Amino acid sequence: MPLFSAGRRSAIVPFVSDNGFTTVPGRFLIVIDPAADTHPALERGAWLARMTGAAIELLVCHYDEYLAGDRLFDARSLDRPRREILDGFLQTLELLAVPLRREGLEVTTAAIWHHPVHEGIVLHAERIGASVVFKETRHHSALRRALLSHADWALIRACRAPLWLVKPLALPAKPVLLAAVDPLHEHDKPAALDDAILDAGTALAKLTGAELHAFHAYDPRKAVATATANAYIPVSLPLVEIETEMRGEHESRFREVTESHGLAPDRLHLVRGPAHEELPRVARELGASLVIMGAVARNRLQRLFIGSTAERTLEDLPCDLLIVKPDWVSRGLRPAGDFL
Repeated sequence: MPLFSAGRRSAIVPFVSDNGFTTVPGRFLIVIDPAADTHPALERGAWLARMTGAAIELLVCHYDEYLAGDRLFDARSLDRPRREILDGFLQTLELLAVPLRREGLEVTTAAIWHHPVHEGIVLHAERIGASVVFKETRHHSALRRALLSHADWALIRACRAPLWLVKPLALPAKPVLLAAVDPLHEHDKPAALDDAILDAGTALAKLTGAELHAFHAYDPRKAVATATANAYIPVSLPLVEIETEMRGEHESRFREVTESHGLAPDRLHLVRGPAHEELPRVARELGASLVIMGAVARNRLQRLFIGSTAERTLEDLPCDLLIVKPDWVSRGLRPAGDFL
């Protein structure tokens, strides 16, 4: 069992909706880096909690291999220094909680010792029934990501609750939200995921007064490559016709999936090119404060690929990223086969 220290506690508020955003209060889990000078995730979570009435839990999840007890020292003899470290983190969290409580927000604190850290965060989120998890993210090089399997990427794969990765940027008075959907399911994601993404965006827009846009990218190079591969002899392909037909199909499905959410045509952005290149570009052009994307895996073999588009996109996004998953994931249900 991991070491656990709790500050001020109260009754746990249950999971409240499929997408984590509703006018009914829930509980936000905000992951804090105690060594940081600023806490953008706390600012973002508190901003949304003020509008929703959600409770907040501030969490530090920590691990130090030199105090883990698997080297030269007996694990029991290290219990005290570990607990002292966690108690110190709790004092830091309590200081952060004071001004929020003065505003009338319900804030609890917790510090846990767990390895790997991302697993501790996921387990704690499930234990308290977190409706949304907020965590700050900073720039990491692709090389470091591949070598260290950073917690951000692991959380994208493993966190069942909506995961809000916060960049250290201030929000404007009227934020722009950009929901990235895949209506033709080219990335092997279920149709329900597009609805989950748009539901989250619609709910957030209503709660915060934000402006919601939708994004979809299609890449005609895939269709051309498929047609070429299927040709047994060299042929001259009607490239213009292929792209025109492809755009028409994507545009029709894109409008279909967004129509029920009341998005005006000028809020729909259908672009040509790879999603991981075009999404950051459109987000910059719109001045987006948040991009909403989806992630899902169908079995253990595909676990490594969950959120692959999100992973290729995150470092290039100029804004926050919200990862949502289908309701059967957030509810902890298992489809035919295996999940995570």
